[in-house]
Amino acid sequence: MLINADFSRRATVSPCQYQWVASPQRGVERVMLDRVGAEQARATSIVRYAPGACFPRHEHSGGEEIFVLSGVFSDEDGDYPPGWYLRNPPGSSHQPSSRGGAMIFVKLRQMPADEQQRVRIDTRDPAAWRCQGTREVCLLFSSEYEQVCLQRLVPHEVLCIELVGGAELLVLAGEVIMGSQPYERGGWIRLPAGESPVLAAGTQGATVYLKTGHLTDTAVHP
Repeated sequence: MLINADFSRRATVSPCQYQWVASPQRGVERVMLDRVGAEQARATSIVRYAPGACFPRHEHSGGEEIFVLSGVFSDEDGDYPPGWYLRNPPGSSHQPSSRGGAMIFVKLRQMPADEQQRVRIDTRDPAAWRCQGTREVCLLFSSEYEQVCLQRLVPHEVLCIELVGGAELLVLAGEVIMGSQPYERGGWIRLPAGESPVLAAGTQGATVYLKTGHLTDTAVHP
C-alpha cells in the first residue's frame, strides 16, 4: 500500500479529508497520512481507540513515536493523557490500550536501527518549555537524524523551518496558514527537502508538533 509515498513531493491532509479505516484490531481505527507497505508498514497515522480497545503485546522492529491528542492512552508502564510524547526504540514491545478512548498521532518504522533511547515527556509541564524570542519551544527529541519539538506561536508569527532534511508538522491548536490555505487543529503538512513555503500562525496563534531532518533517502525507504 502506498499513500503519500513520494517523499520528494509536498503532502497535506486537512481534518475535513480524514478517512477512518478499521485496523485489524477491534475498536481501533486510523487515518493514514502516509504509508509504505501493508500492515507492517512505514506509516504516519492518526489512530483512534474506542473505549476499552486494546492490542496484544507486540514488538516494533523499526520503532514507534506517539503523541497523545485526546483521551487517555495506556500501556503497562502507565496512563498518558493529552500532551504526552512517547518514543519507543526499535526492538521494544508493549501492550497498548485505552479504557475510556483516545486519539493519538503515531509514526511507525521511521527510526534508525541503532536508536536506543526511550522517551516519555509530559508537554503540559511548564518546565519542559523554553522561550525562543516570541515563541515557546518544547524539545522532544534531537539526534543527528532528526529534531522533534512542539512550538507555540503568537498570532501571525512566521514559522521558520530548516528544510535540509525536510519537515513535517501537525497542528495541535489554533491555525497555520500556508500560502492562502489554512490548516486548523488536526491539519498535517509534510514538506520535502529544499522546499520552503511561508507558514504562519493564524489570528489566534498556533501550537504545532514539528519534526525536521528526517526525510532523507535512508529514512523514507524501509
